[in-house]
Amino acid sequence: MYALPFKSRKQRGGLFKHRPDQSEAVAPQVLAEKHSIPYIICSNDREIDDTCDIYLILGAGILSADCVSGRRIINCHPGIIPACRGLDSFKWAILEMKPLGVTLHYIDEQVDAGEVISVIPTEVYLTDSLITLARRHYENEIDCLSRWDEFLAAPENDFKSIEAEEPRMRMPLDKERELVRIFPAYTERYGV
Repeated sequence: MYALPFKSRKQRGGLFKHRPDQSEAVAPQVLAEKHSIPYIICSNDREIDDTCDIYLILGAGILSADCVSGRRIINCHPGIIPACRGLDSFKWAILEMKPLGVTLHYIDEQVDAGEVISVIPTEVYLTDSLITLARRHYENEIDCLSRWDEFLAAPENDFKSIEAEEPRMRMPLDKERELVRIFPAYTERYGV
């Protein structure tokens, strides 16, 4: 396990959290030790060696072009690529009335644009709140990451013809308010 420096981000105000606070999780080094996985601390992504056939990202910012070049790096993005790229994909999908899911894909030089391996939809229920749906969506992402090898062996993607969009930035508060307002319509459209 290669560990890059943690870069804390300014706490962001919002109407709701759609992902757990990772600073309150078990430290990756503790998990690596528990499972006898070598844990290598790197000061930057250029220190990651080229000895692996496949690399799996478990939370990172944008990797340098040098790091990405020549490597097969798999990421799980919390949106359906290419329709929901960039930050706050969960929120943008709801606001724009797009289906919700996670995408296992290879990283390339562009943001969330690499070759798609599998897209796993997130179930939406008529009785969902934003909090219950956000939790299930995050659990879908974790499940996808934990079973990456299964999806690599048997790819799934029912969204091959979904329209592509440019990567998005963080959702502004006024858009988040609109998301909360239209959420019942979203669950009506996609809920079971």
